Amino acid sequence: MFNISVSDVDESQLEGETPGEYVLRLAKEKALAIAEKAHPENIVVAADTAVVDGGMILGKPNDMAEAEKMLKQLRGHAHQVYTGLAIYHVRQEKMLTELCVTDVPMRSYSDDELSAYVLSGDPLDKAGAYAIQHPNFKPVESMQGCYASVMGLPLCHLVRALRKFDVHPSGDISANCQNFLSYDCPVTYAILRGETAG
Repeated sequence: MFNISVSDVDESQLEGETPGEYVLRLAKEKALAIAEKAHPENIVVAADTAVVDGGMILGKPNDMAEAEKMLKQLRGHAHQVYTGLAIYHVRQEKMLTELCVTDVPMRSYSDDELSAYVLSGDPLDKAGAYAIQHPNFKPVESMQGCYASVMGLPLCHLVRALRKFDVHPSGDISANCQNFLSYDCPVTYAILRGETAG
């Protein structure tokens, strides 16, 4: 059984902080904030995701104009999505982290497609102003990495970390993830074997 809790942490980037350091720090801060209220036998899982283009972190747009600007910036080339995971065992006071970096090649969507998507309101609460899974906009050309990471929770990385706490999910997480997303993941088994970071 699991519960979903929202943590209230400041998501401002620190000066000189790399994207990887940023998402891992926020994931750890979120985990510790929730752990304060958790049962000693709980394991807290927290994540943070950042869209990164040319070394610049693109957060959630403030308005439709900023969403349009971000989508034009990302159009027609690849950027990276960084997802940091923090897994904290409350009783043991032990923290494990995972970092997944995924290349995301955006398609050359038209101005009309972009405008219609922005007007839908969907980009306004999304880092980088898009949802990879959006059924109509479909912003991504093709994927060769962890699709679930771009959505915000790289499940194979989570399983890999949980195993270090001797926690083994009863189902086939990799197969279930791929079935749910209708995506044949080329990196899942390498991640589970610890051969790749993302």
